[in-house]
Amino acid sequence: MMQINSRIYLEYLLQQRTEQPERHAEITQVIDDVFGQDKAVMVIDMCGFCRTTRDHCIITVLSMIYQMQLLSRPCIEAQGGRLIKAEADNIYCLFDTVIDALRANRQIHSCLTSSNNLSPDHCRLNISTGIGYGHILNIEDKDLFGAEVNLASKLGEDIANEGEILLTENAFVQLQEVGSFAQEETIEISEFSLRYHVLHDSLL
Repeated sequence: MMQINSRIYLEYLLQQRTEQPERHAEITQVIDDVFGQDKAVMVIDMCGFCRTTRDHCIITVLSMIYQMQLLSRPCIEAQGGRLIKAEADNIYCLFDTVIDALRANRQIHSCLTSSNNLSPDHCRLNISTGIGYGHILNIEDKDLFGAEVNLASKLGEDIANEGEILLTENAFVQLQEVGSFAQEETIEISEFSLRYHVLHDSLL
């Protein structure tokens, strides 16, 4: 089968890996060669999603999600990023560097602020963000897998407060070169200690 980045090919390889355990290492390398990338992962979460869903009709909520995606995409693409997928009120993006992700995030905040100035209070768009950096699997620019994807998602969705940008340890390493300041924090999650960095200022 031709080596192309597609979900069908990935499923084929995973099936071969299951059926031929003696070829685990070989097939794992093929999967990594075809789908593996070193990227910055940014996960954006729309704050107040549950409250808005509870208090307003679902069409209002869907409109807000659509508007957030519509405003975010050009900011992401302007920094060389790609909006890989949108799930409920979350956006998953890929960038070459953490700095690119942060620049896009700054633009997104600016666009949302401008939009909020024209919107009623219950339709204001506010976000929290998690950013990771490392080796991931990118499936057709439609889905992502990897430890840094999981960590960025956890930071952006569950830990970050409104307006906050939280970085994984791997992501923060890239920023130390440009003099960014971030406060280190630790949280216990299911007997696992997750260290992350709260970005306060940068020279971007």
